[in-house]
Amino acid sequence: MGPEDPRPKRLPNEPYPALAEDRLSGESVYEGRLLHVHRDWVRAPDGHEHALEYTLHPGAAAVIPILDDGRLVMERQWRYAMNRSFLEFPAGKLNAGEHPLECIRRELIEETGYRAREWARLGEMHPVIAYSTEVIHLYAARGLEAGESMQEDGECLEIVTVTVDEFFNAVYRGEITDSKTLACGLWLDRLRRQEWSVTWISV
Repeated sequence: MGPEDPRPKRLPNEPYPALAEDRLSGESVYEGRLLHVHRDWVRAPDGHEHALEYTLHPGAAAVIPILDDGRLVMERQWRYAMNRSFLEFPAGKLNAGEHPLECIRRELIEETGYRAREWARLGEMHPVIAYSTEVIHLYAARGLEAGESMQEDGECLEIVTVTVDEFFNAVYRGEITDSKTLACGLWLDRLRRQEWSVTWISV
């Protein structure tokens, strides 16, 4: 891989090393405000060599905010690349060196105004594994207290509250398609069924 490999480190206990594609060389193609595009030459396990392009992403965090009455706090916002609005759970990009929990606590306040007394780490997801290093850390929050949001200029959101049943009905109807929100929905369903457990902490 070499010392200049910008990707995450390979897992030390990778269970399928025979499938690994080895990096031969690479170059930066474009560096923007959010994304950094990289192109590498790689060798596949069968010996074939080819170029792969991918984006470097600093990572993000997302949260399921749960009100005391069980309703969920969501956001409706315009996603320019898709040229349409989406209903999503709150999320945001990690700053350099920022812990995911600190990131999502900050984002929840900035975007919705809500502060939470308790937090639970759910897991992580990789939304576009074919061409991005992005990882999204998933959380749940409860004991919400409403406050004033601090949205940035140009960040225009509609805050929406839905019941759990309304959420899953919207998923079924294809009205919620955002990948991080669907991943949070998996956790929400398992927690509701008491099939999975999490550890809540006060922050």
